[in-house]
Amino acid sequence: MSQIRRLSTAAADFGAQLDALLAWDAAADAQVQQTVHAIIADIRARGDAALVEYTARFDRWTPGGAADLEVPRARLQQAWSAIPAGQRQALEQAAERIRAYAQHQVLISWSYTEADGTLLGQQVSPLDRAGLYVPGGKAAYPSSVLMNAIPAKVAGVGELIMVVPTPDGELNDLVLAAAHIAGVDRVFAIGGAQAVAALAYGTATIPPVEKIVGPGNIYVATAKRAVFGQVGIDMVAGPSEILVLCDGGTDPDWIAMDLFSQAEHDEDAQAILVSWDAAFLDRVAASIERLLPTMERCDIIAVALRERGALIQALDLSDAIDLANRIAPEHLELSIDDPQAIVERIRHAGAIFMGRYTAEALGDYCAGPNHVLPTSRTARFSSPLGVYDFQKRSSLIMASRPGAAQLAKVASILARGEGLTAHARSAEYRGDGTGPMVG
Repeated sequence: MSQIRRLSTAAADFGAQLDALLAWDAAADAQVQQTVHAIIADIRARGDAALVEYTARFDRWTPGGAADLEVPRARLQQAWSAIPAGQRQALEQAAERIRAYAQHQVLISWSYTEADGTLLGQQVSPLDRAGLYVPGGKAAYPSSVLMNAIPAKVAGVGELIMVVPTPDGELNDLVLAAAHIAGVDRVFAIGGAQAVAALAYGTATIPPVEKIVGPGNIYVATAKRAVFGQVGIDMVAGPSEILVLCDGGTDPDWIAMDLFSQAEHDEDAQAILVSWDAAFLDRVAASIERLLPTMERCDIIAVALRERGALIQALDLSDAIDLANRIAPEHLELSIDDPQAIVERIRHAGAIFMGRYTAEALGDYCAGPNHVLPTSRTARFSSPLGVYDFQKRSSLIMASRPGAAQLAKVASILARGEGLTAHARSAEYRGDGTGPMVG
């Protein structure tokens, strides 16, 4: 029995109940932080030697030297050839869709010239080098490789470095095949906080990057937070979330399985259904109880639904929309007749899945939009990973002689008002003709 809770927006204490349901402390405990900071300091001090030692300790295989940490490009090609044809075709189709979507996100440089000849604009350039962390171990996440690597390559990143832990020295062919088709430039068999530190600061073998993206465990997440500032990061993600908003017209088995699809990630995942049809909530609850025993990860799903799941009865569609915006979910399904009629009223969501046939799982693998999404209500102020995360913008300013004269008057007044006379005089030199002027 999942014992998923039932809530109602009409309840006097609903606000407090919702806050308790959504509460999530993403902060690492003191011991984790201490361990991570010690590892980062060790990598900075001893570089490759420390990397080799941590790999032997945590991944249970001993490299002969730092050079053994790199996975040869030929091994990626070998993995691509070794996987079943069906998996190759699925990777190709997913990569093609992700790439096509990403190409629509590319920012381009622009400029305009004012009447006096002054040019203003923006120059867009890709990052020189980015690092991609891919979880290792028993689970394989080729979709994570595609979703992180392809936007970087579409952006024009000069070099993409992938790190992946290899417990007991075992490489996962599906992950390596995904790296091959996504265009990853170099792969290193390292993981954990030590891999994040190596990407951030560099070693003799691992080149330093400008940004680190990709999911990981609490040690990886804590390390990413710790090196932010030295490098950019995508986000520090919390547990996976889904919010389904349904009018009661969708098969309740479908909705139950959509909730399972996120709850099976781990016991902290969150799955919530909102409907203004009380009888439909009853039918979904019955589907959950009937289908749960058939799931391979039923124990994990049951804990997630019991601890952080909910079936919520709203007053009406507008009430449900307000609730969705308050929750600001990572994944939002609008399982209703006409989702396009209301989608503009959704202000806060990582990804919006519209209509009865759009399962969230399609977005995880192959729809096209990125599956790296803001969690823990951060969709209120952040966005999915995309090409723009691998591009930088530089402002362009080229003042003409008459433009400089006009701008100098404004700059001088404001600078002197701030007490910054060197600023004022620097502008005035160009504006009053006392400095060298080239026509």
